[in-house]
Amino acid sequence: MRTAASTLWILPTLVVLLTGVSVSRGDDLDALQEKAVKDAVRRVAPSVVKIETSGGTEVVKSGRGPGAVLRKGTGPTTGVLVSTDGYIISSAFNFANKPTSILVSIPGLKERLVARVVAQDMTRMLTLLRVSELPAGTRLNVPVAVPRKEVVIGMTAIAVGRTLATEMEDLPSVSVGIVSAVDRIWGKAIQTDAKVSPVNYGGPLIDLQGRVLGILVPASPQAEGETAGFEWYDSGIGFAMPLEDVFAVLPRMVKGTEKEPVTLKRGFLGITWRSTDMYEALPIIGTVMPGSAAEKAGLKSGDQVIEVEGKPVINTGQVQHVLGRRYEGDFISLKVLRDKKEIELPRIELGNADTAYPEPFLGILPIRDDPDPGVEIRFVYPGSPADKVGLKPGDRILKVGIPLAPPGTPMVTIQRGREQLHNVLAAIPPGIEMSLEVKRKANDKTETVKLKLDTMPDRVPAKLPENSTARKALVRPGPKAPDKKDKDKEDKPKAPAAKPETGLLKRTSPAADNTYWVYVPDNYDPNISYGLLLWLHPLGKNKEKDFDDFTNTWANFCEDNHLIIVCPQSDNPRGWTPGEADFVVEAVRMVASTYTIDQQRIVAHGMGVGGEMALYLGFKERSLIRGVATVGSALGSNLRERQINQPLSFYLVVGGKDPVKPAVVQTRERLQQLKYSVILSEIANNGHEYIDGRAGIPTLEELVRWIDSLDRM
Repeated sequence: MRTAASTLWILPTLVVLLTGVSVSRGDDLDALQEKAVKDAVRRVAPSVVKIETSGGTEVVKSGRGPGAVLRKGTGPTTGVLVSTDGYIISSAFNFANKPTSILVSIPGLKERLVARVVAQDMTRMLTLLRVSELPAGTRLNVPVAVPRKEVVIGMTAIAVGRTLATEMEDLPSVSVGIVSAVDRIWGKAIQTDAKVSPVNYGGPLIDLQGRVLGILVPASPQAEGETAGFEWYDSGIGFAMPLEDVFAVLPRMVKGTEKEPVTLKRGFLGITWRSTDMYEALPIIGTVMPGSAAEKAGLKSGDQVIEVEGKPVINTGQVQHVLGRRYEGDFISLKVLRDKKEIELPRIELGNADTAYPEPFLGILPIRDDPDPGVEIRFVYPGSPADKVGLKPGDRILKVGIPLAPPGTPMVTIQRGREQLHNVLAAIPPGIEMSLEVKRKANDKTETVKLKLDTMPDRVPAKLPENSTARKALVRPGPKAPDKKDKDKEDKPKAPAAKPETGLLKRTSPAADNTYWVYVPDNYDPNISYGLLLWLHPLGKNKEKDFDDFTNTWANFCEDNHLIIVCPQSDNPRGWTPGEADFVVEAVRMVASTYTIDQQRIVAHGMGVGGEMALYLGFKERSLIRGVATVGSALGSNLRERQINQPLSFYLVVGGKDPVKPAVVQTRERLQQLKYSVILSEIANNGHEYIDGRAGIPTLEELVRWIDSLDRM
């Protein structure tokens, strides 16, 4: 066993070997570490620049959670030289406010230089600058990158920043830690416990030889955007994007100019997995997006990925770790198992998320709580594909023909109702012709119709029929004939089922550390599946009286449209935080275990900071939440690409006089860019206030119809 004393005799030798610092055996450990760190920082210091920005947006969403903002443009930031002729890499966080002026101070040069953004790396959240008017004959100092293979857990890691030094001759600021993990953020990042914050975002994480491990950035495995991961600063969890990876893509980035900057996007294969479990389920492909890299390579639904880049994989998380670090235009190799045969795909060129298609639209609403095979039509949207081929309420869709399937492929029988039909349609892009086998209500005859799917519209029906349910939610299809034991059980008298509680009910979490309220209409019927409205209150509206007032506003709508309301309570004086997400989801699941809840109509609804929490939850809990409805709330940095097997729709409300209106409009644009279904309702004479159903403002009624139509297809 090595003792502290023996380590003390060995450490001087290690310091000399690693850093060249001459030390005597009398030096203690702290002095040795100080000398080693100072020498490492001196080596990298000529490559670390100070960046000062001005103009642009004063306040941006911080990514720290709902309601959190960050003031920008009030202080310097950091960058690292990556070429001798004036290219600088930095964190995209430093430019989230889109500054109009960027000035760079470089060690050894007296004057600050103007810099321009010439490239963006949207997967590692890095920005490349180029300084103009570099003095003739200047050769800038480019640091040495630590090879990925040499980065090991436990090695010393030093976070360096240029924001605090007043003179460029001064040493940069320093925070010392270790490399605590590698290949984080889906294989892209090095994790460190050295303090990482806006003080050193964009600066280098270095080793004891002054070589650069990576560029410090805020990062998150769940959210995306310039400020994603900012919530973790100074928490002991920091990230750096390996400089070796930056140098690898630098030739692509330097092709950008101020007028035509280059944007590097994440590589997109274009598949969804059969299971959402990333660590237990096998990596079996559920759907292949038309026009995607996967389709071009010949991947098919049902293929099991068994190797990526020659390495065996047993779950989808392992596949994502390889794909996560790749860019659009990169090539990968796969081996898949299909019909018990191994198929090698040696060269697949990745695309980008822009190849994803918008949500397809047949133009119907289904009858709910119907255990019979097929899907009965409740409502047909005027002018929709369904309307154009004459489908009517009461008609029942029995089978679906899969477009582009080989000749002779049988139609898919719809045995699991609207969920199965929705999943089949979701995998077919708009504009593709398909066949439906329909049993007509008018004459009880079965016929086949052909139609082309449209794009999901950004409108809500002006009126919907009341008959939304077959009132058979608890009936299970295909019951078996009872045997004698079952018959004997049936003959015995059964205890009457307890009547579910109704009204406004106060509840606590199992650990009794959080409180929430549930509103159940008095006419609740367990044989009807109810939509669930998750109300996330605005700042300061977290008392029982506030929840009582809110549910009173919604009471009639809940009775008429089969809705239950869940009102979690946040006691944080600053409003909702991401840490409360688990409690909120737990409350929803508790209610769903007690009452009959329609999984396709669970909506996160909030105003102000509550709406920001609703947006956060919508992306974080896409397997649970199907719709997000906000009032006067804008999107932060947690925007993620649309998944065809996890539909998510948005209904945004904003007052024409609300100061947040421009940000809400921008939120709609950002969502539409990723092909989400978005409706924006602007109330011209409103400011920052709730849609309380006052005379002449029909927005609340429209929101109710939107919730009632979330299971459209």
